[in-house]
Amino acid sequence: MLLQVLKSKIHRVTVTEANLDYIGSITIDSSLMEAAGIIPGERVFIVDNNNGERFDTYAIPGEAGSGVICLNGAAARRVHRGDVVIIMAYALVTPEEGALMKPRLVFPDTATNLLPC
Repeated sequence: MLLQVLKSKIHRVTVTEANLDYIGSITIDSSLMEAAGIIPGERVFIVDNNNGERFDTYAIPGEAGSGVICLNGAAARRVHRGDVVIIMAYALVTPEEGALMKPRLVFPDTATNLLPC
């Protein structure tokens, strides 16, 4: 049996853009992706703290240090620029692996979406 457990979380970042005319995904500052251990194309789950929306998509890297958090395609209809979201990724692990697993939690500055110095 495999369990789905939290692997990575970028906690409370601000949406900088919502681009409906894109094929889909979420663009995330690559510095945040690296800190959280999220790879390009990985499935991520988004929770919008402003409106309660919950949905999933895949991550694509944005410019490092830009603070970009851009929902693309249909997901752009679920958020507004300025909304605060949480981005999570999960892993399938055995119960034994899950008992030892520690998620990578990232807490950027909500105003800039940048990592603390």
